[in-house]
Amino acid sequence: MNLLLIGHGYLGQAVTREFREHGWEVTATSLSGDNDTVPCDVGNPDDVAKLPPADFIVHCAASGRGGAEAYQRVYVDGCRNLAEKFPGTPLLFTSSTSVYAQTDGSFVTEESPATPDRETGSLLLEAERVTLAAGGVVARLAGIYGPGRSVILKKFLSGEAVIEEDGRRFLNQIHRDDAARAIYHLAATQAAGVFNVSDSTPLSQLGCYEKLAGIFSRPLPPSGPRDLNRKRGWTHKQVSNAKLRATGWQPHFRSFIDAAESVAATLTNPPQNS
Repeated sequence: MNLLLIGHGYLGQAVTREFREHGWEVTATSLSGDNDTVPCDVGNPDDVAKLPPADFIVHCAASGRGGAEAYQRVYVDGCRNLAEKFPGTPLLFTSSTSVYAQTDGSFVTEESPATPDRETGSLLLEAERVTLAAGGVVARLAGIYGPGRSVILKKFLSGEAVIEEDGRRFLNQIHRDDAARAIYHLAATQAAGVFNVSDSTPLSQLGCYEKLAGIFSRPLPPSGPRDLNRKRGWTHKQVSNAKLRATGWQPHFRSFIDAAESVAATLTNPPQNS
């Protein structure tokens, strides 16, 4: 079996490892063509036309922290180019749970309204529609953390963390390796439709910091105002992964707290327990 992987960054490299461990051949692309990848601007139909056929396609390229123009090119145009070049080949697009804009703390499932309040979120939904119209699958990923990466842990351990207001806002996360396993699982089971890819334990911001304070023997962060400039937007919701779990997938890290110590050890100069 052959995988065509669009994007070979933090998540893409884990996806490559996961598929290869199951015997797949992987052709990975990146914008630069570095690290044994094929250079490809997925938003350019001429570049996509040069890609080899595959049994399955995963689009997990990043927007390069760009705004609406980058989202249009990488996600919407990218999914459209792939669907047109490879009709009949299953396509999986990694979207984001940020398309859910709920602020009432409710549980959200794949059937919940997705009405993002940012243009970038609306463009993700358009890329989802392109993918689904082609018979593909959409994986809406919660905030990704893992080895060498965790904004929450870095801020907490450096003393930069702030509890927003009363700390009630829920944090929805997924370990990078669990996300990669979920993507492989969706490919192997020939799934279609939309699936939330999140761990099984949404944590309130206050609850998360209380647990981290206990693990690392640190004081709780101070309280402060909401961060309305968050990249994923300010939302307050609990993302359900029940639909994905019903297909047979289970996260290895059911909660962010389960991985906190192992991830902290991989961060740059992590402070030691006192």
